[in-house]
Amino acid sequence: MKQSEIIKRLSDKELKRSLILSQSLFLALSLIGSILLFESITDWFFFFQIDLKEIIVYGLFPGILIVLIDLILMYALPKKYYDDGGINERIFTSLNYSEIFFICILIAVSEELLFRGVLQTTFGYIPASVIFALVHVRYLSKPVLLISVLLISFFIGYLFEVTGNLYVTIFAHFTVDFILGLVIRYQK
Repeated sequence: MKQSEIIKRLSDKELKRSLILSQSLFLALSLIGSILLFESITDWFFFFQIDLKEIIVYGLFPGILIVLIDLILMYALPKKYYDDGGINERIFTSLNYSEIFFICILIAVSEELLFRGVLQTTFGYIPASVIFALVHVRYLSKPVLLISVLLISFFIGYLFEVTGNLYVTIFAHFTVDFILGLVIRYQK
């Protein structure tokens, strides 16, 4: 059965619960990975630096740039190239503003802790970026979406390479997901 068919059978509540569960799994994997792969858990905390200028310059502005490029491509290309089987539309149109905020924070934190904080610091920039793209399974049969998520993954991974700051990548990821989530929510 195709993923889009499975999604259609789920209620909005089940879909939201599934998303929260998958992100909780990523969060648990990142915590377990940080314990197993770092000499000391305190080494992992080195990657959390509150530097507002850095977070804005390397997190907020790149996040907005990604969104602008994505929106231009969404409007320039036929809709079928950006069709993910209706998952994003189903998720975001069923949520209110505060739920979108919470879900986007959860996604950004859990994915960035795992992919940048654990995988990129342990296995490198390229493997972490490729694995990030592959985890977005629903995009594997959609070349435009796959290339988009792969480029975004490499870009956010590069931001981590430059700054070494997980708050930067979390904020960039959150900015992208939150703005696009709002666009999807309020387009309908």
